[in-house]
Amino acid sequence: MSIRRSPLAILAIGAGLITAVAGAGWCAGLRINLTPSYPRGLWRIETLDRPVAAGDLLFVCPPDTAEFERAFARGYIRRGLCAGGLSPLIKTVVAIAGQQVDVADQVSIEGRPLPNSAVRQMDAAGRPLAPFAGGVIPAGELYLHSDFAGSYDSRYFGPIPSSGVLGLARPVLTFGP
Repeated sequence: MSIRRSPLAILAIGAGLITAVAGAGWCAGLRINLTPSYPRGLWRIETLDRPVAAGDLLFVCPPDTAEFERAFARGYIRRGLCAGGLSPLIKTVVAIAGQQVDVADQVSIEGRPLPNSAVRQMDAAGRPLAPFAGGVIPAGELYLHSDFAGSYDSRYFGPIPSSGVLGLARPVLTFGP
């Protein structure tokens, strides 16, 4: 005796399984990175049980501001579950509260040039980019960076609130540089 299933039932079961697996991964802190700022692939949000420090690679929610809505409109960031419906960023903390950041042709932190921090005047589509003016990072804020030349990071949007930190970003299965 064979049991015959309709294509619609098979499709519904398959969709249910995919949803269950995706939900379990989400609850376990797994995220997929599709941007070139860091290697594409599967990443995990790891609990951060200490203060954020320079050098930490983080998942961080951008603040719900007009600047980040413009970034979404230009395609720099995607929709997600952070405030304002935006996706979390994966970025490295390069300056914390009290540190001096200078932005010219490249970024300097406390007078030391930051490698791979050239500041562009235009994005890949030829639209003007306004760099952050620089200054001392305020209390409760972080200055973020990615070595990827086309990254949308604090070179352009400035420091962001540390309250948006979701945790450390750890690669699980990634591809590319």
